[in-house]
Amino acid sequence: MSIENMTAELQRLRDVIAAKDAEIKHLNSKLSTHLCNSEVSNNGVPFKVYENLAATDITRYSRQLILPEIGTKGQIALKNASVLIVGAGGLGCPVGMYLSAAGIGKIGIVDHDIVDVNNLHRQIAHTEKSVGILKCASFMNSVKAINSSLVCEMYPILLNSGTVKDIIPKYDIIVDASDNVPTRYLLNDAAVLYGKPLVSGAALKFEGQLTVYNFQGGPCYRCIFPQPPPASAVTNCSEGGVLGAVTGIIGSFQALEVIKIIVGLNPSYHKKMLIFDGLTGDIRIINVRNKKLDCKLCGKQPEIKEPIDYELFCGTAATDKDADLKLLEDKDRITCSEYKQLKENQIPHILIDVRPSNEMDICQLPGSVNIPFPRITQENSISLLENLIKQKNCQKSYVVCRRGNDSQKAVIMLQKIIKSCAWKDIVGGLHAWHKEIDPNFPLY
Repeated sequence: MSIENMTAELQRLRDVIAAKDAEIKHLNSKLSTHLCNSEVSNNGVPFKVYENLAATDITRYSRQLILPEIGTKGQIALKNASVLIVGAGGLGCPVGMYLSAAGIGKIGIVDHDIVDVNNLHRQIAHTEKSVGILKCASFMNSVKAINSSLVCEMYPILLNSGTVKDIIPKYDIIVDASDNVPTRYLLNDAAVLYGKPLVSGAALKFEGQLTVYNFQGGPCYRCIFPQPPPASAVTNCSEGGVLGAVTGIIGSFQALEVIKIIVGLNPSYHKKMLIFDGLTGDIRIINVRNKKLDCKLCGKQPEIKEPIDYELFCGTAATDKDADLKLLEDKDRITCSEYKQLKENQIPHILIDVRPSNEMDICQLPGSVNIPFPRITQENSISLLENLIKQKNCQKSYVVCRRGNDSQKAVIMLQKIIKSCAWKDIVGGLHAWHKEIDPNFPLY
C-alpha cells in the first residue's frame, strides 16, 4: 500500500472514531437525562418511582384496576414494588410471569443454572430456543416480553451467606422458589435479618405447599423447622419427579400472595400452610404455630445475628442436582466400559436393576432383572437371586441403577446376605452408560 493510500485509510479510521465518540456522547447525554427523572437501584438499573398512572397503564391494567381491592392506589403500589425471586424453575417461572403481567415495577431473579431440555415440561418461562443458556437470561427475556417497562435484574450466582447480603436488602418481598433445604434456611434467615416477608413454596411429585413467613409477627421457617431433616431423607425433583401443572399451581398461589401483600390485602397463608394434592385435587389448609419465643433467629433472645454456612448446617449442597455417593471401595465397583467388555466376552453373570419398575419401562440394559431397591432384602427377592446364581453358575453379580447411588447401597446389603458370589455395582449407573457407551441410550 502506498503512503498516500495509508494516509487516506488512517484519516478514514479517524473519522469513524470521531463519529462513534459523538454517538457515545449523545447516548450518555440521553441516559443522564433519563436517570435524573428516575431512582437508580444499587447496581445502576433505572427504577422510576411513580405517583400516578399513565393513560396506557389504565388501559393495560383495566381489568384489575376495576377491582375495588386493587384500584389505582393498588396499581401504583405494584408499579413501585420490587420482588426478588430465588429460582427460575417450576415455581419461579409462573411467579415471575404473573407478577410482570400484573405490573410489578422491578423483579430480581437469582439462578446460577442453565436451561436443560428436561426443564421445559414445567419451567414455562423457558423455550426450546433457551436450552443451553442461563436461566436468568431466559427468564428475563420472557418477563420483559410480557411487560417491557419492567426492570429486571439478573443474579446468575449460587446464593450463599456472602452474596445474600448484597441482594436481599434491595427488595421489598422475597419469593422462595428454590429447590433445596440450605437455600430455604438461607432465605428465611435473610428475610428475618433484613425485615422482608418471605413467600415460600415447594412442589414434589403430585404435591405442593405454600406458606408466608416473617409477616406481621408471624413465625419464620425456623419456628416450624428448627433443625433440617437428615440429608438422606430429602428427595428432590430429579430423583422423585414432579408434574409441571403442580408447580404452576403453587407458583400462581405465590404470585397471588405477593400481590396481596403489596396492595395491602392480608395474605391467605400468613400463619397458615396450604397443602395441595394433585392426585386427589384436595387442598388442605392447616394452622401454623405462632412465633416461637425461643426461636434462635426471631425469638426474644436470638442467637443467629448474621447468615451462617447453610450447607454445613444442613449437611447437603445448595442444589437439586443428584449427589454422586462413594460408598464402596474401587474393588467392589466396575466401570461401564468394563461391564461392556464383560458382556462382549459372554462371561456368565447376573445384572440386577434396582430402579422402580416404572423406570424400567423407560429404558433398561438387555438381560437385566428388576428388583426395586426397597425390596432388595425381602425373602422372595433373596430366593430369586439365589436361584439365578445357581442357574447361571456365576461367580460375580452386578447391580445397576439410574446414577450409581442406590446400586452401591444394594451391594452393601447383598454382600452381607448372599455370600455365594461377589457383588459389584456399575459406577455412574445408566447415566454413565449414556455418556460413556451409548449416547442413544435414553437419559432421564
